[in-house]
Amino acid sequence: MSAETTTPFFNPLDEGYMENPYPHFGEMRDHDPAHLSLIDLWVLFKHDDVFRLLRDPSMSVMDDKIEIRDEARRAEMIEAAGGEFERDTSMLNTDPPDHTRLRRLVSKAFTPAAIQALRPRIQELVDGALDTMAANSGGDVVKELAFPLPFDVISEMLGMPESDKDQIAKWSGTIVKSLDPMLAIDAFAEIRAASDAMNAHIDGVIAWKRANPADDLLTALIQAEEDGDRLTSIELRDQVALLFIAGHETTVNLIGTGIYELLRNPDEAALWRDDPKLDVTAVDEMLRFVSPVQFSRRITLDEIEFQGKIIPKGMFVLAGLASSNHDPAKWGPTADDLDLRREGAGQHLSFGSGAHYCLGASLAKLEASIAMGSFLRRFPDAIVDEAGVAWNGRVNLRGLERLPISV
Repeated sequence: MSAETTTPFFNPLDEGYMENPYPHFGEMRDHDPAHLSLIDLWVLFKHDDVFRLLRDPSMSVMDDKIEIRDEARRAEMIEAAGGEFERDTSMLNTDPPDHTRLRRLVSKAFTPAAIQALRPRIQELVDGALDTMAANSGGDVVKELAFPLPFDVISEMLGMPESDKDQIAKWSGTIVKSLDPMLAIDAFAEIRAASDAMNAHIDGVIAWKRANPADDLLTALIQAEEDGDRLTSIELRDQVALLFIAGHETTVNLIGTGIYELLRNPDEAALWRDDPKLDVTAVDEMLRFVSPVQFSRRITLDEIEFQGKIIPKGMFVLAGLASSNHDPAKWGPTADDLDLRREGAGQHLSFGSGAHYCLGASLAKLEASIAMGSFLRRFPDAIVDEAGVAWNGRVNLRGLERLPISV
């Protein structure tokens, strides 16, 4: 948005946005914090508005609640996708009471004790990745640490058989475009093909696990029951896909982009390196500063007012998590600064808020704190090859595609 623009509009395709979207968010907060975009969805940019939207129990997360105003465009999208998508029954896309039931069943396998029990294995995986980088005098942080760590952890938690990581990564990278309204419009057929392939793969794994139960998360999900209520086959598949796709991609972004920002802020990196207590608390400031999920969506079930504007019923609304995490009205004049000793950093909205608060938050924080803290102490003099740094091009799950370093 140029200085001469009188009516601001949200444009994540602006030059420089991917590298640093925060000045753009600041302009939107100042000039049009409740914004109707050019593709007929609303975007909220102020912290208090985002917080209110996320915690409003009258909101939906189910796309079939959207009242399409352009039926011709809808027909074009369905045709491009090769037909209507099967409704996703994952917790991410389900309202109460089904959401409440699903979360209750799945949460049985995500107890604090179960997550903390993973600490030695996570440390072992991190140390192995860092050993390889040390032996090679550097490497790609995303490829060698940020990507494989959460993938290996969730695979081992689930008890998944050895599979083609590269193929699953490719499917996942395509499917997450569906979480990016700006990108999904032109990628429906691609998303559909990847989703069908991923579903078939997971169905096969579930069938194998039913015949080979073990002491793992997938067996626990298959057996999860309360008052005679169990996950259906489709619900089970969709929860596993959610763990692989949404949980994995976001943690990759947190670790990769987090290490990049720490190396660009050497004073803060030194604080963490020299103070083991920050292993517990610093990750919240990294979550606030990096915001690995930039937006969360809701659909209005009735009209609602923000910033003096009426948002009609059936509208798609994006809650600007990243913008709220950098809002000076919440965080003060240092909102755009990395401050690992920031008071109240845990009040960030990177995991959402309310009923849909991220179930895997504690696992993501554990993985990221071990990965980033271990990296800083192992490689105090790491240098980024800026010419090789590449962003992933995603508006919502913004992160690095490559982070080459020398050590």
